[in-house]
Amino acid sequence: MPDLSDAMDTNESADQSQTSSSFEQILPAHSAAIYREFQAGRVIVRDVWDSNRSELRANPLYNLLYNHLSHFRTFYEHLGSELVFNETGAFFFLKESSDDENEEHDENAFRVQVILLLIGRYFARSGRDLEYLGRPDAGLNEQDLTALASDEEYQEILRAARFEKGVPEALDYLDKRHLMFRAGAGRCFLSSAGVYFLQELVREYEQG
Repeated sequence: MPDLSDAMDTNESADQSQTSSSFEQILPAHSAAIYREFQAGRVIVRDVWDSNRSELRANPLYNLLYNHLSHFRTFYEHLGSELVFNETGAFFFLKESSDDENEEHDENAFRVQVILLLIGRYFARSGRDLEYLGRPDAGLNEQDLTALASDEEYQEILRAARFEKGVPEALDYLDKRHLMFRAGAGRCFLSSAGVYFLQELVREYEQG
């Protein structure tokens, strides 16, 4: 009879070789950069805003995740998390597994939903298509931001979501998570992830 222990050793060696190979293909600095993004509560989107060139550019961290998806999914699974790829919105995010982190995630998700619904409601009332919120040459302009900040109903909604400083704090919240980009002092627009989440909220509202 063949020695099963030898076969197992061979398989283990092959697995270890594949694992070592996948790690060798990725620089530790790049992997650490991705980890820091997720730890900061950000999504990793395909395109990020380059303020120096005033244009969207390809995100190298997104490309790294996309090209080594199997490796990173296994890596974060070993850390107790789930790496989720949203193809429609072209972004990655990390889903935590512990109860405490789920509670924090739920609160963060609620606050994001409040801001996006408020922006979407205002934009739709102005007669513009929501898709324009995701365009760098459109989005919210200085007049929009002033109108949002001066609307008392919107301020009450934001205060209920613990944005005591109103619209500026709420927009910073989206910006820090890469759900929104600032295209200048008086203009901002939603990232592909921000547009996706807003469209999902609108779809749920219409179905409800």
